[in-house]
Amino acid sequence: MPRTTTVECPGCPPLRALTFDALGLIKVIEARGKEGGVPKVVEKWGDPDASKCLLAASIDDRKTDPLLAVARKSGAVEILSPVSGELCCTVTNGGDASVRPDDDAIVGLHLFRKNRMDSASRSCTLFTCTTKGNASVRSFEITNTPTDSDSSKTWKVSASGNILCSQVDGSENYSLFGGKNVEVNMWDLKEGTKIWTAKPPPKNSLGIFTPTCFTSVAFLSKDDHRKFVAGTNNHQVRLYDISAQRRPVISFDFWETPIKAVAEDLDGHTVYIGNGCGDLASVDIRTGKLLGCFLGKCSGSIRSIARHPEHPVIASCGLDSYLRIWDIKTRQLLSAVFLKQHLTKVVFDTNFTEEEIFHHATNSQVRESEIGIEIQTLDDEEKPPVKRKKSSKEKESKNKVAKKDGGTKKSKSKKRSNSVEAEIVDDE
Repeated sequence: MPRTTTVECPGCPPLRALTFDALGLIKVIEARGKEGGVPKVVEKWGDPDASKCLLAASIDDRKTDPLLAVARKSGAVEILSPVSGELCCTVTNGGDASVRPDDDAIVGLHLFRKNRMDSASRSCTLFTCTTKGNASVRSFEITNTPTDSDSSKTWKVSASGNILCSQVDGSENYSLFGGKNVEVNMWDLKEGTKIWTAKPPPKNSLGIFTPTCFTSVAFLSKDDHRKFVAGTNNHQVRLYDISAQRRPVISFDFWETPIKAVAEDLDGHTVYIGNGCGDLASVDIRTGKLLGCFLGKCSGSIRSIARHPEHPVIASCGLDSYLRIWDIKTRQLLSAVFLKQHLTKVVFDTNFTEEEIFHHATNSQVRESEIGIEIQTLDDEEKPPVKRKKSSKEKESKNKVAKKDGGTKKSKSKKRSNSVEAEIVDDE
């Protein structure tokens, strides 16, 4: 039986989240209502197909012409509209043709926002990184037909080992890479050169060296690319500062299972950690102090954590097929949605507003009420009055009343006859 904890869910603020699962489905979850809204699945995009498993996603949720990029198991990268789910274009992964897509899957994906804001045309710049260490930055025009990249730049970030995690900073100038037998390192995306490489920790007191295996990375701030946090397969959380040293500044253990997801807070020093056992906690990375665990045990490995940029909530998803919304202040579960498939990623759409939905809902309700009134008036004018048939119960009740009336009449007639006979006897 899965390990779950029953807690009361008070609801969450108005928000819109997109989840991506192992069967290639994209589901849109919305919570409507100013206070205590219950999130529900409002849309589902795609058909279930295990060969089209969604591995990575990146969203550019600006108000005009937003875009969503998703990487599939087949090696294709699709550009969609996060509002309607309409497919804009498909770009194939420009890796080695002799290697199968399953052996060189995409683990890092980023949709550049800065380049789209500077350019007036409907172009797109995309960053991808595969398991074998093939990184590329491609720019292309968005069309309705599959296209190859107009301009691309590729390089190799790892000669040996497998890349398991990748992250682009807020300025979109630097990127982190790490994985199995690959020390976390930082590259300059404009120049395509490595600027920093981490040094592995020394051996322990017994002289045993733990092999490197990084599973997740995250920058602490969008404005500063020098500090970042990394999670390892041997349940360690490490803080690096490239301006200070090559080894971790702070390193501590978090329970006893591999770290699977790491996300930063807006304050620049709080980090959210999720492991393979379903534990979710917040840590002050400056001191390594555990601030607290989130209430409500997850029953599966956590694979993705997302922080909402406006509301004080985070979202987590994983192999237990649940999307959970948490309050970061009280660390309580606000709401949970069961989505049936193993989830791989969750992102927030920050342009979701309650006012637009309220106006849309009120307009639709007014239209429906007007249509209902028109239909009712037409029915009253056209249809002639119809006599209602008497039900069997009414018939039975009337028969009973008739029987009672008949019995009283008979008794009255008998009394009259008796009185007449009495009068005749008196006269005689």
